[in-house]
Amino acid sequence: MLKEFHGVRQEPNGRRRWFDGDGLDLMTWYDAQGRLTGFQLGYDFGAGAHALTWGNAGGFAHSLVDEGDSSPLKNESPVLVADGVVPWAELEAKFAIEGAGLEPGLRELVTARLAARA
Repeated sequence: MLKEFHGVRQEPNGRRRWFDGDGLDLMTWYDAQGRLTGFQLGYDFGAGAHALTWGNAGGFAHSLVDEGDSSPLKNESPVLVADGVVPWAELEAKFAIEGAGLEPGLRELVTARLAARA
């Protein structure tokens, strides 16, 4: 089940929340009025870490997480790199399990966006 981290660093004009589960993370962003403006599901289904990001202005973006640690002599910051096929069915199934304990409004919104793929 997704469990919320408390004490997440906040942005000046909105609010962020971060949830962690078994093989799935959820980050959410809200505007100053408390409306959800986007979310990101982080996952690793054996093909490396990926992020599926949704924003209310632009739909979905799918990315591979480049950890930035290709050499033991460097410690670079992770970056998101555009990546191909989204495992929609696996994400929907995983979120159904891990997100079961979220408040209904958030759970239903994420579920609906994943189902609509929009």
